[in-house]
Amino acid sequence: MGVVSLKEIVDRAFGERYGVPAINILNDLTLQSVLAGAMEARSPLIVQTSVKTVKSIGAPVLFAMWKSMTEHVDVPVTLHLDHCPDRAIITQCLDLGWNSVLFDASQLPVEENLRQTIEVVAEARAHGAHVEGEIEAITGVEDGHGSDEVGARQTLEVSLDFIRRTGVDVFAPSIGNAHGVYASEPVLDFDRVTALVGAETVPIALHGGSGMTDDQFRDLISRGCAKVNISTALKMLYLQSSLSHTQKSAAAGKWDPPTVFAAVSSDVRAMTTALAETFGSAGKAW
Repeated sequence: MGVVSLKEIVDRAFGERYGVPAINILNDLTLQSVLAGAMEARSPLIVQTSVKTVKSIGAPVLFAMWKSMTEHVDVPVTLHLDHCPDRAIITQCLDLGWNSVLFDASQLPVEENLRQTIEVVAEARAHGAHVEGEIEAITGVEDGHGSDEVGARQTLEVSLDFIRRTGVDVFAPSIGNAHGVYASEPVLDFDRVTALVGAETVPIALHGGSGMTDDQFRDLISRGCAKVNISTALKMLYLQSSLSHTQKSAAAGKWDPPTVFAAVSSDVRAMTTALAETFGSAGKAW
């Protein structure tokens, strides 16, 4: 199967009520590992890149990595630009071949957000790409973007008007979720997802997934959360695994980086397959 559009992946997940892991990769190792994990689980996968990762690696190099590593992938995968407020970076990524973008103008007034999102949707359509939209800032800072202040939520009517007028393919509401590490189990507004989906059949993106319970995931997925974002959990696993295996190398006096890389890769693959099982996407490849 290989690379497909975001819409193909989320529409099927939304219709069948399973969630697709949308994992923010950091480098070539994590990209290769999440792809391998998705193939092992026979799961669709949304590979996400933050603006910070795009800038640190370089968009052309990052896309070349994607093209090379997905050449023989046999499950549905798609490349998504996460939380990007910068229109120039959106244009650069769409021009190169990203399959979808999240234009994050949640810090702008709703009407200005709506106006610019309509423009981004038109730009994406010209590339055969898709758009995720949001009008409420998700609490927490992720890759240098966002705020720890709790943002105001819009009414259901405002949210529905935004979805309908912009034509976004996925919508990310604020439901008490947050980026980063939760200090305690989050209190989530499950009914808000139900209300949105009941009024407009649009797949919902669940942000701030790192730290939610399996029961919370499954409940929200059953209500229409088809795209489930995972970023902080991968960062923590990557650094903790790297540290643990580096310490083992130090204790043994054997300085062999490929051995550490292989161990970290195995841990990332295992995390990806576990997420697919939890979200119900394992075995859903077509």
